[in-house]
Amino acid sequence: MDSDPAPAPKWLPLVKLVLAAGVGWALWHAFQVAPQGRGIFGEIALFGLWGAMVAVALFLIAVFFYCRDLGRTLAAVSPAARAASPASVWWMFALPYNFIEDFFIIRNVSVSLRAEAQRNRALGGWRHFGEWSGLGWCGAQIISLVPNLLGSAASLVALVLWLIHWRLIRRALVALRNAPAVAIRPAA
Repeated sequence: MDSDPAPAPKWLPLVKLVLAAGVGWALWHAFQVAPQGRGIFGEIALFGLWGAMVAVALFLIAVFFYCRDLGRTLAAVSPAARAASPASVWWMFALPYNFIEDFFIIRNVSVSLRAEAQRNRALGGWRHFGEWSGLGWCGAQIISLVPNLLGSAASLVALVLWLIHWRLIRRALVALRNAPAVAIRPAA
C-alpha cells in the first residue's frame, strides 16, 4: 500500500457494540417466533432436534473452514498490503457481534487483496466483485433475521453469495500461493 490506512475512529467500537446489541435483539426475537415456524430458527426447527443440531454443526464447520481460508489469504498477502491481522477473521464466531464485524472483516480482506494486486500480478484478476459478494452476504444475513418470507429469501441469498465469495477467496489464496516471490526493495 502506498500509505498506511487511517486509524479507526475512537467511537467505532461503541457503534459496533450498539449495532451488535440491535442484532442480538433481532436474534432473540427470531428465536421467540420460532415456535410459530417463522424465521431462521423456525426453519431450522423443521429438521427436528437432531437434524437441527447436525445442520448447525455442519454450518459451523463450514464457517470454520471459511475463516481459515480468509486468515490464510490475509497471511499470504505481504505485510505492507495487509489491512488487518490474519487472526482478526475469527471474530466471525463472536455472536451477535459477528453480524456487524463481518462487514469489517470482508472489507479488510478486500482492501488487502486490492493492495496486493497492485504489486503482485498473480492477483491481477481480483476485482470488486469479491468485495461485493462478501458485503452482500453480510447484509443478507442480517435481513435473514426478519421472521417472514423476506428473511427466508435473504437466507438463501446470503448462502449463495457466501459460497461465491468463498470460491473467490479460494482462488485468490491459490493465486497467492502459486505466485513467484516478489522482491520488495527497501526504501532509499
